[in-house]
Amino acid sequence: MRKTALASAAVLTATLLLTGCGADDDGSGDAMSEQSMSSQEQSEDMTEDMGDDMAAEARTGTFEGLNDKAVAGTVEVSATEVVLSGYSSDEGPDLHVYLTNGTDEAAVAAGTEIDVVAFDEASQTFALDGVDVAGYDTVVIHCDKAKAVFGAAALA
Repeated sequence: MRKTALASAAVLTATLLLTGCGADDDGSGDAMSEQSMSSQEQSEDMTEDMGDDMAAEARTGTFEGLNDKAVAGTVEVSATEVVLSGYSSDEGPDLHVYLTNGTDEAAVAAGTEIDVVAFDEASQTFALDGVDVAGYDTVVIHCDKAKAVFGAAALA
């Protein structure tokens, strides 16, 4: 969004400089200025729409423990990150967070590992780089060493 705003500002500045240098009495400079303002407004509208789209894409879920393990808290998944809030889980030797389509071992194996997750940090954020989150419906907390699902949150 910064690139769009900077590009819009650069276009506006260049247009204003050119209009000021080449203004004549026939009024064509005013039309050029109105045209550049219209372009700036369109750029701002596009930037706002992109922000709305990013917010609309975020999905949330609430963790539930599985396999006699305790996992609690909420998760929010957007196109750029996974955010855990109020999170806690039973301690495990090798806990990871995954995006999956289910909660069994086959779903975890077919899913995408995001990162190592701390069992005792209530707020954790994980950046997503090149992950298409639209194809997943569940966030799973998995102990890779024990090959056990500790808990999951269905995304809505």
